[in-house]
Amino acid sequence: MVYRRTPAVQDRLAAARDHLVEQATSVVAEAGWANASVTAVAAAAGMSVGSVYQHFPSKGALAVEVFRRASGHEADVLGEVLREGSGDPVERLAHGVEVFARRAMERRGLAYALLAAPAEPAVGQERLAFRRRYRAVFAEVIREGVDAGLLPEQDPEITAAALTGAIGEVLVDPLSAPAEGSAAGRLVTELVAMSLRCAGAPPAS
Repeated sequence: MVYRRTPAVQDRLAAARDHLVEQATSVVAEAGWANASVTAVAAAAGMSVGSVYQHFPSKGALAVEVFRRASGHEADVLGEVLREGSGDPVERLAHGVEVFARRAMERRGLAYALLAAPAEPAVGQERLAFRRRYRAVFAEVIREGVDAGLLPEQDPEITAAALTGAIGEVLVDPLSAPAEGSAAGRLVTELVAMSLRCAGAPPAS
């Protein structure tokens, strides 16, 4: 007779897996991918190393899940602002870049890990996939701005790709080192202004 897990057992396993991923995310944010060993994650989660491997077959598989969940949340937040936020497309674009940058600056260690820190090869592949996801939501709001006559004619996909790359590049160095609050605020302001220039938005009156 084949053993089938009861709903209660499945719920416990899912909760343990979620706890493990949450603790692994904290370790990555604090120490980076290279130092987020299975042993370190197990200790943070209050589990044995063997228990970690019951949920994930390798460190790489765990790293991918950490990246997917953390990046997925950030992509969801950005998409919600760009698609459902208040204001016209240009205002939503500005607000989306601001929200993304401020969230990154508030959780520097995790943001740096997601954007640029050396990681497992599988995480590198995930980064490419999520860059496409970010490009898609930027292209959507830029296209909407062009259709509304608020932005000049352009290829939204190209502009979105440029924005995605530029925002990440601008943030990498500041995220890798502590910065004062005033410096972080100036950075966010400049990043928003650069993004609007990239999309061709007229200067604010």
